[in-house]
Order: sequence, then structure tokens, then C-alpha cells
Amino acid sequence: MASIDSERAPRSPWRTPLSLSRRADLGGAIARVRALFADGSDSSLARRLAGAAFLIRVISALIAFLSQILLARWMGRFQFGIYIYAWTWVLLIGGMVDLGLGSAAQRFIPEYTEHNRWALLRGYLRGSRWLAIIIATAIAGFGALFVAALAPHLDDATIVPLYLCCAALPMFGLGQVQSGIARSYNWVNLGLTPVYVQRQLVLLLLVGLAYAFGLPTDATTATLAGIVALWSVTIGQLVVLNRRLSTAVESGPKAYAVRAWLATSAPIFMVEAFYLLLTYSDVIVLQQFRPSDEVAIYYAAAKTLSLVAFIYFSVAQTIAHKFAEYHVTGDRKRLTEFLRLSIRLTFWPSLASILVLLALGEPLLHLFGRGFVAGYYLMFIIAVGLLARASVGPAERLLNMLGERRSCALVYAGSFAINIALCVGLIPWLGIAGAAIANAVALVFESTSLFFLAKYRLGLHCLIFGAAGRTEARS
Repeated sequence: MASIDSERAPRSPWRTPLSLSRRADLGGAIARVRALFADGSDSSLARRLAGAAFLIRVISALIAFLSQILLARWMGRFQFGIYIYAWTWVLLIGGMVDLGLGSAAQRFIPEYTEHNRWALLRGYLRGSRWLAIIIATAIAGFGALFVAALAPHLDDATIVPLYLCCAALPMFGLGQVQSGIARSYNWVNLGLTPVYVQRQLVLLLLVGLAYAFGLPTDATTATLAGIVALWSVTIGQLVVLNRRLSTAVESGPKAYAVRAWLATSAPIFMVEAFYLLLTYSDVIVLQQFRPSDEVAIYYAAAKTLSLVAFIYFSVAQTIAHKFAEYHVTGDRKRLTEFLRLSIRLTFWPSLASILVLLALGEPLLHLFGRGFVAGYYLMFIIAVGLLARASVGPAERLLNMLGERRSCALVYAGSFAINIALCVGLIPWLGIAGAAIANAVALVFESTSLFFLAKYRLGLHCLIFGAAGRTEARS
């Protein structure tokens, strides 16, 4: 009787073949996703590093976007435009004051580790940071003298912020090198979070407190808050990095090859210098021809699209040392496959982000204030250049890591020259639209040149379309 009842009893819905099949499919999907990011291969490592970096940059973009909206509302368009102009000089010069030592870390650390040159490794980990501080301090001194010499010809509202900006340079140089060292050890959070998240939060907190207590929220206050934020988070990063390095690298004798370090970093510095000039020259030239409130509108449009550029940086900054590693070991096949992966990780997320941001552009710009919506059309122009750069992936990092630093520097020098020439020619005629057009044309030229340089100098296909990653005969 019991057996008859059991036969007639309805089967549990959780044990139907269809449900079991769905559970199996779900389990298989989870396993595939887990394998995609955690199978121990270099591809999964690249995805994890780029994914972590992208997450940091997305958070950074959201914080930056919020902070720029609040700063624009707290300060007004005029003071906000002055602050943007002054801090753009910090970003421009600060990105160069380490003379390329931060990016060179992704070349030297894998090389010294691969060849067991521990004394040189320990020397670089310490000496590169001291070099950056000394060089940046000297540049800061010259910068202050330069501001003093030009003071009679400058707008009175910009003089004090420009003086304050000089105090930011030593910590900026140290942070650049520390970020490069951390990324070389795959410590993405330590390399990027202080720069892109913590610093912006501290800045927003300090300016917010000034606004809440009724203190002046002008360009001077915001610049001073930015300096305090930079110094505090960089010193904190220094403490954590030293603690991690003490467990990753055994203590012992140190060797300092300063001349070799600077000889290698100098071409990288040239590339980065022209790249930074290309990135920030439009804002600087705009300030010379247009009022500060128009500069603020242009900056808001460009900042709204900054998430797209963050995808490129997320990939480029976290995996460049893998290009150097494969090059040192002579593993051409893995280098080619890794390049193909890095291009895909750059282009498709960039394309998706551009479409979303363009669709939401007007309401996003409205958050800055009513007048900022006038810059919506600029986003379409700026997007052309960003998409061109994404289509070749981290080609610039590949070229730098594989010895084509001088050729790469020439590409960026040409792009910068085109950008400046077009800015000077178009801004007086077209206003802020001229700056957007100049930037887009320069980025298209840059991307095209990097593609042909990688193709004919390295035999590598750096383009999302076509035989991406194909190895050809080296010229």
C-alpha cells in the first residue's frame, strides 16, 4: 500500500527534469564566469586587473562627477572656471614631474625580477621615489618663480591659486611613482584608489565644510583643499606601500642605476608629456581666448564623457607590465594573444559607455546648472576622438614597453602640434566648439599613427577590426 501511495504521490517540482536542466545550466554559467576571471591564466588575470581598475575608475568618475557638480554650484561658473584652469596646470605638470619613472616601474620591476637582479630592484623601489620628490620640488620652485614673473600679466583671481598649485607638485611626483610600483605588483587598489577615489573624497569634504560654515568657496579655497587632499592620501599610500613591499621583497643591499633609469624613462616621459599636453591644452588655450564661464561649460561636457577615457586607462595602466614581461621572456604568442584581449577589453566597454552617456547627456549636464546644458553638442564631437583611441586599445603602452618609445613620442608630439594649431585657429572662430573639434582631430591622428607604428615596427595589429593581434613579419 505504501508503495502504491508513493507511486501516486506527485513529484516534487524541484526535481523535474526541466528544473534540473535549468539548475545545471545556471551552474555551468556560474562555472564559466568563474573560470573567465579565476582560472589562473594570464587572460583571467588581465580581466581581474582591468575589471578592478575599471571599477575604481567608475567609482572615481561618479565621485568626480558629483564633486564637479557641487563645486560648480558652490563656487559659481566664474570661480569654478578659474579653479579648473589652475588645477589643470597641476594635472599637466604633475603628470610629468616624475620624468616617466612611474611608468618605467612597469618595465624595470618585471625585468629585475625575471633576471634575479634583487639589488637593483631594491634600489629602484627606493631611489625612484626619492628622485621623483627631488625633481618635483625643483620644478615647483621654478614654477613659483615663473608665476611671480608673469604676475603683472595674469588675472588677479588666478595668481594665488597658481602659487598654491606649486605646492602640490612634490607629492604628485611621489604619487606617480608609487602608483607605478603598486601596479607592477598587481596591487591595483593601492595604485589607483588613493589617486582617483580618496583624494576626490577628501577634496569634496573640505570644500563642503567650508561651504557649510560660510567660508569663501572660491578658487583659492578649492585649490588649497586639493593640495591638502593630495598630501594626505599620498603619505597614506606611502605607508601602506612600504609595508607591502617589506613582505614582497627581501631586505638586502641596494644598487642604484640612476643613469640607466633616466635613460629609459626619458622617452617614456616624452610620450607622457606630449600626451598630457594633448589632454589639457584645450582647456589652457580656451582660457586665453574665452571667458571662464565658457571654459566651465566645455569642462563639464568633457568631464561627463570622462568615464569612456577611464576604461582606456583601466586597461592600459594595469597590464602594461605584462607586455614587458612577455617581451623579456620572448613569448611572442602570448604577447599577441594578450594584446588582442586588451584591445577588446578597451573598445567594447568604451563604445557602450559612449552610447549611454550621449543618450543621458542633457540631464547630466543640467545637474551642473542651467547654463551648462549649452555644451551638450560638444559631447558628440569629443566622443569621436575617444572612440578612435579606444579602437587601438593600449597601443601606446605596448610600444613603450617594447622599445618604440621615441617613435611613440613623435606621434604624440605630432598630435599635440595638431591640437594646438587647431585650437588657436578654431577657438577664436568657433568658440568652445573649436576646442572640441581640435581635440577630436588630434585623437584620430594619434590613434591612426599608433596603429601603423605598431603594424610596421612591431608586426602587431592594434585595431579592434580586422585580424586583431595577428603577428606579421617585423619590418
